[in-house]
Amino acid sequence: MKTQKHVFIIGSKGIPASYGGFETFVQELVRRKTDEQICYHVACSAAPDSNFKKGEIFPCFQAECFYIPMRPIGPARAVLYDLEALAWTLRYIRKNRIRGAVVYILACRIGPFLGRYAALLKREGAQVLLNPDGHEWKRAKWNRAIRAYWKYSEGKMVMSADQIICDSKAIARYIRKTYPHAHGQIRYLSYGSDVSDECPPAQVQERTGRWLKEKGLEPEGYYLIVGRFVPENNYETILREFVRSDTKKKLAIISNVEENKLYRELAVRTGFEQDPRVLLAGTVYDRELLRGIRENAFAYIHGHEVGGTNPSLLEALGSTKVNLLYDVSFNREVGKDAALYWTRESGSLRKQMVLCEQMTAQEREAYSRKARDRIRCAYSWEKIVRDYERLFHSV
Repeated sequence: MKTQKHVFIIGSKGIPASYGGFETFVQELVRRKTDEQICYHVACSAAPDSNFKKGEIFPCFQAECFYIPMRPIGPARAVLYDLEALAWTLRYIRKNRIRGAVVYILACRIGPFLGRYAALLKREGAQVLLNPDGHEWKRAKWNRAIRAYWKYSEGKMVMSADQIICDSKAIARYIRKTYPHAHGQIRYLSYGSDVSDECPPAQVQERTGRWLKEKGLEPEGYYLIVGRFVPENNYETILREFVRSDTKKKLAIISNVEENKLYRELAVRTGFEQDPRVLLAGTVYDRELLRGIRENAFAYIHGHEVGGTNPSLLEALGSTKVNLLYDVSFNREVGKDAALYWTRESGSLRKQMVLCEQMTAQEREAYSRKARDRIRCAYSWEKIVRDYERLFHSV
């Protein structure tokens, strides 16, 4: 008979999720829980009640959440947030005399400090699991000092964890090769997504129709991008290739675009501001509406090159008929033969756009079936939740 298993999740901004891969993962993990012997405790930086005090507990879905404020101290705020959540977790385990707990840490922010906490948690019978995320230390948005810290922190966390859970096989290979002396077991356990098989409710169709009309878009009349406006998502290549293309379709970009240094540089280098086909559509946090926007897109363009299994890619494969993916190992691992691939080489993306627009309806539908089958077989939330529940009980 299973005994109760306490699982503490640290590193996401918390639930309910508004945006972000880790936040959605945590929400789906606890919302779809099937094992009543698992008790989830989730660190949250934003609580439904802004008057919550640090460490105050509140319920959300099938989890017991605890509030840890995100302090406004610049790039170090996420490090302090994780450390305060970890300290709270240790105190809670001690106070309630919990044995056999799992502390699951998402991302590699607190490497220099984890060794001490891991030793203290081990005394309480707890084990530390780590999801190293992707190659955060490669992100162009960080300066050289922060990238060096991320790489150093990654190594320290990998060496301190009892198990390393990678949501990408490519990341698992990287961890094994880079840290051959890590004592923790390295496992592959992916992120999840849904497949939109059923016709969306009438109210969702209405909201989607209104959004498209407001933005001047027609069903299957636009290419779509959903993702942060950062260099490593290859916006420069996408915008340059699109502006040079002869397509009559539009390019809708759902992102937190600001007129910052990157925006101004891309405007000069690509000329996208002068192209009426390019639409900066802002952010969309309504998940049902976002799914409707994906379903109505002619094709999805995915430029992410840093990280493991990307949530927006899984969601696109589960809902958009044709997907054009930047050709890196992470994206190939997920898309396989259910997508088309492009590189930074001049003309590469345009060639795939032409190929996409020359497809018959039957060919487009074939890509859609393969993509949805890919999600059902390898990335369904039901499978991911089941695998995680087995993992937590096995620790």
